[in-house]
Amino acid sequence: MTGPAAATLACDGALARLTLERPAARNALSRAMADALEDALARLAAADEVRAVVVSGRGRSFCAGADIAEMPTLSPEQAEALAARWQRIMDGFAALPQVTIAAVQGHALGGGLMMAIAQDLRVAEASAVFGLPEVTLGFNPGYGIARLLDVAGGAHARDLMLTARIVDANEAHRMGLVTRVVPDGALDDAALALAREVARAPRGGLAATKSITAALRAGRPGTEPHAYGALRAAPDAQARIAAFLARRRTREQPRS
Repeated sequence: MTGPAAATLACDGALARLTLERPAARNALSRAMADALEDALARLAAADEVRAVVVSGRGRSFCAGADIAEMPTLSPEQAEALAARWQRIMDGFAALPQVTIAAVQGHALGGGLMMAIAQDLRVAEASAVFGLPEVTLGFNPGYGIARLLDVAGGAHARDLMLTARIVDANEAHRMGLVTRVVPDGALDDAALALAREVARAPRGGLAATKSITAALRAGRPGTEPHAYGALRAAPDAQARIAAFLARRRTREQPRS
Protein backbone atom coordinates (compact mmCIF):
# COMPACT_ATOMS: atom_id res chain seq x y z
CA MET A 1 0.00 0.00 0.00
CA THR A 2 1.50 3.31 -1.09
CA GLY A 3 1.29 6.48 0.98
CA PRO A 4 0.38 9.97 -0.19
CA ALA A 5 2.31 11.42 -3.09
CA ALA A 6 5.48 13.29 -2.13
CA ALA A 7 4.68 15.96 -4.75
CA THR A 8 1.50 16.83 -6.63
CA LEU A 9 0.80 18.59 -9.91
CA ALA A 10 -2.42 20.47 -10.65
CA CYS A 11 -3.01 22.08 -14.05
CA ASP A 12 -5.63 24.77 -14.68
CA GLY A 13 -5.54 26.11 -18.21
CA ALA A 14 -2.35 28.08 -18.81
CA LEU A 15 -1.20 27.74 -15.19
CA ALA A 16 0.02 24.77 -13.16
CA ARG A 17 1.00 24.26 -9.54
CA LEU A 18 3.66 21.77 -8.49
CA THR A 19 3.64 21.30 -4.71
CA LEU A 20 6.16 19.46 -2.54
CA GLU A 21 4.01 17.44 -0.15
CA ARG A 22 6.19 16.44 2.83
CA PRO A 23 5.42 19.23 5.32
CA ALA A 24 6.28 17.13 8.39
CA ALA A 25 9.82 16.73 7.00
CA ARG A 26 10.01 20.35 5.78
CA ASN A 27 9.63 18.91 2.26
CA ALA A 28 13.00 17.17 2.39
CA LEU A 29 14.13 15.60 -0.87
CA SER A 30 13.56 11.87 -0.52
CA ARG A 31 13.65 9.16 -3.14
CA ALA A 32 9.85 9.18 -3.12
CA MET A 33 10.02 12.92 -3.85
CA ALA A 34 12.34 12.21 -6.77
CA ASP A 35 9.84 9.69 -8.16
CA ALA A 36 6.99 12.20 -7.88
CA LEU A 37 8.97 15.05 -9.46
CA GLU A 38 10.11 12.92 -12.39
CA ASP A 39 6.47 12.03 -13.04
CA ALA A 40 5.42 15.69 -12.78
CA LEU A 41 8.16 16.84 -15.16
CA ALA A 42 7.07 14.26 -17.74
CA ARG A 43 3.47 15.40 -17.45
CA LEU A 44 4.42 19.07 -17.79
CA ALA A 45 6.57 18.39 -20.85
CA ALA A 46 3.44 17.01 -22.54
CA ALA A 47 1.05 19.72 -21.23
CA ASP A 48 0.82 21.92 -24.32
CA GLU A 49 -1.69 24.34 -22.79
CA VAL A 50 0.41 25.19 -19.71
CA ARG A 51 2.65 28.27 -19.94
CA ALA A 52 3.68 28.94 -16.34
CA VAL A 53 4.22 26.69 -13.31
CA VAL A 54 4.38 27.73 -9.66
CA VAL A 55 6.61 25.41 -7.60
CA SER A 56 5.98 25.58 -3.85
CA GLY A 57 6.22 23.59 -0.64
CA ARG A 58 3.36 22.54 1.59
CA GLY A 59 3.57 23.85 5.14
CA ARG A 60 6.10 26.20 6.69
CA SER A 61 9.10 25.45 4.46
CA PHE A 62 9.82 25.42 0.76
CA CYS A 63 12.40 22.63 1.07
CA ALA A 64 14.98 21.89 3.76
CA GLY A 65 17.26 19.91 1.43
CA ALA A 66 18.12 16.24 1.19
CA ASP A 67 16.44 13.80 3.54
CA ILE A 68 19.19 13.19 6.09
CA ALA A 69 17.36 10.09 7.33
CA GLU A 70 18.13 8.31 4.04
CA MET A 71 21.85 9.09 4.06
CA PRO A 72 23.19 6.42 6.48
CA THR A 73 21.87 3.63 4.27
CA LEU A 74 23.61 4.82 1.09
CA SER A 75 26.87 3.37 -0.19
CA PRO A 76 29.23 5.79 -1.98
CA GLU A 77 28.02 4.42 -5.32
CA GLN A 78 24.38 4.84 -4.34
CA ALA A 79 25.00 8.36 -3.06
CA GLU A 80 26.67 9.30 -6.35
CA ALA A 81 23.82 7.82 -8.36
CA LEU A 82 21.24 9.65 -6.24
CA ALA A 83 23.05 12.98 -6.64
CA ALA A 84 23.20 12.41 -10.41
CA ARG A 85 19.47 11.69 -10.38
CA TRP A 86 18.74 14.95 -8.58
CA GLN A 87 20.96 16.80 -11.05
CA ARG A 88 18.83 15.40 -13.89
CA ILE A 89 15.66 16.49 -12.10
CA MET A 90 16.97 20.04 -11.62
CA ASP A 91 18.04 20.13 -15.27
CA GLY A 92 14.57 18.88 -16.15
CA PHE A 93 13.02 22.13 -14.96
CA ALA A 94 15.28 24.09 -17.33
CA ALA A 95 14.27 21.78 -20.17
CA LEU A 96 10.55 22.43 -19.70
CA PRO A 97 8.87 24.68 -22.28
CA GLN A 98 6.99 26.42 -19.47
CA VAL A 99 8.32 29.22 -17.27
CA THR A 100 8.71 27.92 -13.72
CA ILE A 101 8.41 30.11 -10.63
CA ALA A 102 9.60 29.06 -7.17
CA ALA A 103 7.41 30.37 -4.33
CA VAL A 104 9.74 30.21 -1.32
CA GLN A 105 8.67 30.36 2.30
CA GLY A 106 10.54 29.22 5.38
CA HIS A 107 13.65 27.21 4.59
CA ALA A 108 15.39 26.75 1.23
CA LEU A 109 18.51 24.92 2.31
CA GLY A 110 20.96 22.61 0.52
CA GLY A 111 19.05 20.81 -2.19
CA GLY A 112 16.11 23.09 -1.42
CA LEU A 113 18.15 26.12 -2.45
CA MET A 114 19.22 24.23 -5.58
CA MET A 115 15.56 23.43 -6.26
CA ALA A 116 14.69 27.12 -5.99
CA ILE A 117 17.40 28.28 -8.38
CA ALA A 118 16.49 25.51 -10.83
CA GLN A 119 13.35 27.55 -11.52
CA ASP A 120 13.35 30.46 -13.94
CA LEU A 121 12.05 33.00 -11.42
CA ARG A 122 11.88 33.04 -7.62
CA VAL A 123 9.51 34.89 -5.29
CA ALA A 124 10.27 34.72 -1.56
CA GLU A 125 8.55 35.77 1.63
CA ALA A 126 10.52 38.27 3.67
CA SER A 127 11.10 35.70 6.42
CA ALA A 128 12.47 33.01 4.08
CA VAL A 129 16.06 31.86 4.60
CA PHE A 130 18.59 30.36 2.21
CA GLY A 131 21.82 28.44 2.68
CA LEU A 132 24.08 25.53 1.76
CA PRO A 133 25.04 23.72 4.99
CA GLU A 134 26.71 20.72 3.31
CA VAL A 135 30.31 21.55 4.28
CA THR A 136 29.37 21.58 7.97
CA LEU A 137 28.38 17.91 7.57
CA GLY A 138 31.65 17.03 5.84
CA PHE A 139 30.64 16.89 2.18
CA ASN A 140 30.01 19.17 -0.78
CA PRO A 141 26.79 20.15 -2.56
CA GLY A 142 26.08 17.12 -4.74
CA TYR A 143 24.53 19.00 -7.67
CA GLY A 144 23.59 22.45 -8.90
CA ILE A 145 26.91 24.27 -8.41
CA ALA A 146 27.15 25.34 -12.07
CA ARG A 147 23.67 26.82 -11.93
CA LEU A 148 24.45 28.57 -8.64
CA LEU A 149 27.53 30.17 -10.21
CA ASP A 150 25.35 31.33 -13.09
CA VAL A 151 22.53 32.72 -10.94
CA ALA A 152 24.48 34.26 -8.06
CA GLY A 153 27.94 34.76 -9.56
CA GLY A 154 31.24 33.33 -8.40
CA ALA A 155 31.79 35.46 -5.30
CA HIS A 156 28.32 34.94 -3.83
CA ALA A 157 28.28 31.24 -4.73
CA ARG A 158 31.62 30.63 -3.01
CA ASP A 159 30.44 32.58 0.02
CA LEU A 160 27.35 30.39 0.37
CA MET A 161 29.13 27.09 -0.28
CA LEU A 162 32.28 27.62 1.80
CA THR A 163 30.89 29.46 4.83
CA ALA A 164 27.57 27.58 5.01
CA ARG A 165 26.02 30.75 6.41
CA ILE A 166 22.29 31.37 6.25
CA VAL A 167 21.06 34.48 4.43
CA ASP A 168 17.67 36.12 4.65
CA ALA A 169 15.42 36.92 1.71
CA ASN A 170 16.66 40.48 1.26
CA GLU A 171 20.30 39.41 1.10
CA ALA A 172 19.31 36.55 -1.22
CA HIS A 173 17.67 39.17 -3.44
CA ARG A 174 20.85 41.23 -3.54
CA MET A 175 22.79 38.09 -4.50
CA GLY A 176 20.40 37.32 -7.35
CA LEU A 177 19.06 34.16 -5.72
CA VAL A 178 15.61 35.74 -5.45
CA THR A 179 13.73 37.67 -8.13
CA ARG A 180 11.22 39.36 -5.83
CA VAL A 181 10.68 39.62 -2.06
CA VAL A 182 7.13 40.01 -0.75
CA PRO A 183 5.69 40.47 2.77
CA ASP A 184 4.90 37.36 4.79
CA GLY A 185 1.44 36.13 3.95
CA ALA A 186 1.51 37.58 0.42
CA LEU A 187 3.56 34.82 -1.22
CA ASP A 188 0.81 32.74 -2.81
CA ASP A 189 -0.98 35.72 -4.36
CA ALA A 190 2.31 37.24 -5.57
CA ALA A 191 3.54 34.01 -7.18
CA LEU A 192 0.21 33.40 -8.92
CA ALA A 193 0.06 37.01 -10.13
CA LEU A 194 3.54 36.65 -11.62
CA ALA A 195 2.54 33.34 -13.23
CA ARG A 196 -0.54 34.96 -14.79
CA GLU A 197 1.60 37.85 -16.04
CA VAL A 198 4.02 35.41 -17.69
CA ALA A 199 1.24 33.25 -19.10
CA ARG A 200 -0.19 36.15 -21.10
CA ALA A 201 2.73 35.77 -23.53
CA PRO A 202 2.53 33.18 -26.33
CA ARG A 203 4.04 29.82 -25.46
CA GLY A 204 6.41 29.79 -28.46
CA GLY A 205 8.42 32.83 -27.37
CA LEU A 206 8.63 31.64 -23.78
CA ALA A 207 9.81 28.16 -24.74
CA ALA A 208 12.35 29.47 -27.27
CA THR A 209 13.81 31.92 -24.77
CA LYS A 210 14.23 29.15 -22.18
CA SER A 211 15.80 26.81 -24.73
CA ILE A 212 18.28 29.44 -25.93
CA THR A 213 19.22 30.33 -22.36
CA ALA A 214 19.85 26.67 -21.51
CA ALA A 215 22.03 26.24 -24.61
CA LEU A 216 24.14 29.29 -23.76
CA ARG A 217 24.56 28.12 -20.17
CA ALA A 218 25.83 24.79 -21.47
CA GLY A 219 28.39 26.50 -23.69
CA ARG A 220 26.54 25.82 -26.92
CA PRO A 221 25.82 28.51 -29.55
CA GLY A 222 22.58 30.37 -29.12
CA THR A 223 19.94 30.15 -31.83
CA GLU A 224 18.31 33.54 -31.29
CA PRO A 225 18.20 34.66 -34.97
CA HIS A 226 16.73 31.37 -36.20
CA ALA A 227 14.10 31.19 -33.47
CA TYR A 228 13.27 34.89 -33.88
CA GLY A 229 12.74 34.49 -37.61
CA ALA A 230 10.57 31.42 -37.25
CA LEU A 231 8.42 32.81 -34.46
CA ARG A 232 7.98 36.20 -36.14
CA ALA A 233 6.26 34.36 -39.01
CA ALA A 234 3.97 32.35 -36.73
CA PRO A 235 0.24 33.26 -36.84
CA ASP A 236 0.11 34.14 -33.13
CA ALA A 237 2.98 36.62 -33.42
CA GLN A 238 1.62 38.09 -36.64
CA ALA A 239 -1.77 38.68 -35.01
CA ARG A 240 -0.21 40.32 -31.97
CA ILE A 241 2.00 42.57 -34.11
CA ALA A 242 -1.02 43.62 -36.16
CA ALA A 243 -3.01 44.38 -33.01
CA PHE A 244 -0.13 46.42 -31.60
CA LEU A 245 0.15 48.48 -34.78
CA ALA A 246 -3.62 49.03 -34.86
CA ARG A 247 -3.57 50.33 -31.27
CA ARG A 248 -0.68 52.64 -32.08
CA ARG A 249 -2.43 54.05 -35.15
CA THR A 250 -5.50 54.69 -33.03
CA ARG A 251 -3.44 56.58 -30.45
CA GLU A 252 -1.69 58.62 -33.13
CA GLN A 253 -4.86 59.74 -34.91
CA PRO A 254 -5.43 63.50 -34.50
CA ARG A 255 -8.33 64.41 -32.31
CA SER A 256 -10.96 66.70 -33.80
